[in-house]
Amino acid sequence: MNQSTILITGAAGFIGMHLTNRLTSLGHAVLGLDNLNDYYELQLKKDRLQQLERLDNFTFIECDLIDKNKLDEIFEQYRPQYVINLAAQAGVRYSIENPYAYLDSNLTGFLNILEACRHYPVQHLLYASSSSVYGGNKVAPFSTNHNVDHPVSLYAATKKSNELMAHTYSHLYGIPTTGLRFFTVYGPWGRPDMAYFSFTKNIIEGKSIKVFNHGKMERDFTYIDDIVEGITKLIPRAPEPNPEWDESTDELGASFAPYRVYNIGNNQPVQLMKFINVLEEKIGKEANKQYMEMQPGDVLRTYADVSELERDIDFKPSTSIEEGLGKFVDWYKEYYNITN
Repeated sequence: MNQSTILITGAAGFIGMHLTNRLTSLGHAVLGLDNLNDYYELQLKKDRLQQLERLDNFTFIECDLIDKNKLDEIFEQYRPQYVINLAAQAGVRYSIENPYAYLDSNLTGFLNILEACRHYPVQHLLYASSSSVYGGNKVAPFSTNHNVDHPVSLYAATKKSNELMAHTYSHLYGIPTTGLRFFTVYGPWGRPDMAYFSFTKNIIEGKSIKVFNHGKMERDFTYIDDIVEGITKLIPRAPEPNPEWDESTDELGASFAPYRVYNIGNNQPVQLMKFINVLEEKIGKEANKQYMEMQPGDVLRTYADVSELERDIDFKPSTSIEEGLGKFVDWYKEYYNITN
């Protein structure tokens, strides 16, 4: 892929920061958008941004995707060839407390992105979906050929809606779109609302951790570097329409439109208790565990079938849970100046 202008929304977020680092290192000009909201500690977002602003070919604009006029002005001025939409109101549990935040950011905001891509044509729009779209599904590993009509949280419903909206725009306006169903991404500079982050904080501070479903949950934990590698390889691979596509015989993650959906995960689910044990070992301290029942909106198991991504871009996550958590704990101690 030639050097390009790539617009990344949610650039001050966890995945956005790491992806920006990688793409600028490859010589691309990255235009980063973020609304810098306070869903979690704002200082962490500002510190991520501070890291990025040292880069030569990075430009940051504070912008909320709800602001359609400003978004259109940005597209008109910079004319990005590629757009990667990572901005979203994240979190399953928070969607039960504050549902309207999800409609604004994840639906209206995404519609504004689609409209901007329609009026200022791009070569490829990639956007964050989520493993949560699999909802109450029991068959594992989760495949993009499975039905995803049974979400168990509003967050999941908005992500499924993004896929439907993207397909509509791919069909009507020929915008090549690729949705990425992320499976529990973790690593340095991660999100404090994620379990591994709060577990680390509480174990180090000697506080108890809440272990839901008595630790009998499984997650397909995916290290950030593996995610970034997958996205980077997908950017130049804009999906092609397949006029012969037939839902009875062809992959449901493809279409007659220039549209694609992929799972992007580790393909190796880890039980929550094992995850906690590795974390304890890396921190060098045992956790005080408080066992809890399952939370509303949570799913028992996430497990990604990534065979399509393996086939199309030779995607092979290579980071073990031991290596990934070790790197996260090292970063955490350095960032928060923890010396013991």
